[in-house]
Amino acid sequence: MAKFIILLSFFISFASASYMEELKWPKGETFLTFLEKNHLPQAIYYTLDKEEQELAAEIVAGIQYQVLKNDDNELEQVLIPIGEELQMHLKKIDDKFIMEITPILLQEEKRSLTIDIQNSPYVDILNATNSYGLANEFAQTFRGEVNLRNLQKGDKLVLVYQQKRRLGKLFGSIKIDVSMVETAKKKNYIFFYKENYYDPKGQELDNFLLSNPVNYTRISSVFTQKRWHPILKKYRAHLGIDYAARIGTPVKSAGGGKVVFVGQKGGYGNAIEVSHASSYRTLYAHLNGFAKGLRRGQNVKQGQVIGYVGNTGLSSGPHLHFGLYRSNVAINPSSVVKIAKSALRGNELKAFMNYTNDLRQKVESTQESDAPVYKEENFNLSYPFEQKQS
Repeated sequence: MAKFIILLSFFISFASASYMEELKWPKGETFLTFLEKNHLPQAIYYTLDKEEQELAAEIVAGIQYQVLKNDDNELEQVLIPIGEELQMHLKKIDDKFIMEITPILLQEEKRSLTIDIQNSPYVDILNATNSYGLANEFAQTFRGEVNLRNLQKGDKLVLVYQQKRRLGKLFGSIKIDVSMVETAKKKNYIFFYKENYYDPKGQELDNFLLSNPVNYTRISSVFTQKRWHPILKKYRAHLGIDYAARIGTPVKSAGGGKVVFVGQKGGYGNAIEVSHASSYRTLYAHLNGFAKGLRRGQNVKQGQVIGYVGNTGLSSGPHLHFGLYRSNVAINPSSVVKIAKSALRGNELKAFMNYTNDLRQKVESTQESDAPVYKEENFNLSYPFEQKQS
């Protein structure tokens, strides 16, 4: 019942609408091809401003989006998430469609989990919670810190984590505040602190390091997930860093990986995407051209030239738009672009130690708690619903 209430709150002003579907965004589809496929005017896209058109290129293949139709199977509204903060809201008003960027309404949850190892941490987390997202996040964060294959039946696993819910279903990334694996009477901890995972000594765990992808003159735009423009009265987001540079300046792969996209990408113009270890993916946009012979499926090394700075797509001047994604969620590139694996020091280390002491206490209280584990539902959102006509 709660799921119906949440859904109806989005569409309550449209009494004629009677059917809603949840669909997955097809691979290779753009917002323009979506409009064409649904017989909607492409002017909906071209009347957006530059920033909104660029955001439309951030729609991720496989993302779940919602379509609301009336009794005649005609489109009334569409909600398409962009990143974790905003969504494209296409709606019909007086027989005319408009599109605006709106905040995603999210429920934030804090949960904990204590289990005895029976099979493997991944399988046991999945069996206990029915959450692939939580199992995958644990597998990524604890990789290399403890040999998980050597765990024995009866070893302990404790997680204290945060997650978000959209329209009654898990949405976006999961942050594990603290993971604890107890084996051979030794407790092994990993902590999430200021966008990165650390061991108990304040040593950063992830050894995936990115280098700056271009020699630039200045940073013309920084990463922002969501901000309200007080003059335009609109929400804005910039899911990457813009490096201003001359046209033709070489663009290098920020890390070793495999090229997964080369070509036109909506408002981003000429673009390249490279997949990396640890579920990372980088985007290089507004390029003037690509390195000779660059193709999809090709392996590239860190620092290898893959393209050249340009002014293609919806660009107001020559620059490289550099995006970074982890598990298809946009994150701030400046949190990962580093010269060497870093450790916390000085006052920052003291703050970290105080923070982790509190988390250790949460682990202890979680182990002592007999509260039942929350298990996610499996359901498909595709059903008719009736509304009383006013």
